[in-house]
Amino acid sequence: MNDNGGTAGVSVYNAGMRGAKVTPWLGGTRAASFWRWPGTLKPADVDRLTAHIDFFPTVAEIAGAKLTGEVKAQVEGRSLMPLLRDPKADWPDRVLFTHVGRWPKGAKPADHKYAHCSVRSPGWHLVCDSRDRKKQWQLFGVKGDPGEKTDVAGKHPEVVKELDAAYDRWWDAVQPGLVNEDAIGPKVNPFKELYWKQFGGGPKPPSPEK
Repeated sequence: MNDNGGTAGVSVYNAGMRGAKVTPWLGGTRAASFWRWPGTLKPADVDRLTAHIDFFPTVAEIAGAKLTGEVKAQVEGRSLMPLLRDPKADWPDRVLFTHVGRWPKGAKPADHKYAHCSVRSPGWHLVCDSRDRKKQWQLFGVKGDPGEKTDVAGKHPEVVKELDAAYDRWWDAVQPGLVNEDAIGPKVNPFKELYWKQFGGGPKPPSPEK
């Protein structure tokens, strides 16, 4: 699976898509994946709506791992095996959500509900990228306008209403999972500390007083 674009100021090929990393636009959220299994999978392009959340159930099925009921309850994605076997396989429509997050430590998540977020369905992309964190949806027909140049929210209010309601349900559903909002982390990031132990480096000690 490839990375989702470059950050601002980085010159990368983005297939004409709008935005970059840490934005809710297709240029910051859309990615490709390549699957190779000689003797089992045949070369093909698949244009269905999938996501990173599908990776775990896919490799679990490939490995023959049976998921417990508790694990299944946490899995949001679908196994991609039907599409890997047959790109024209039945794949029910779905709606996916993006929220860049990164609100300030200690801030109320509700105050940032509409800060850099989007809702994606097979044919539409509903985007809110307002700087004042207010709900200001823009709608794009991704099949005819992959560069997201023309906002058609005014022409399709019923689509905006439907996807907006779906976003509300998703937002409410994820709130119980935000268990670390007030957590206080260690003084030293344990991953950095382990890296320094393996490869050297680290913060410089304070200069001795003269």
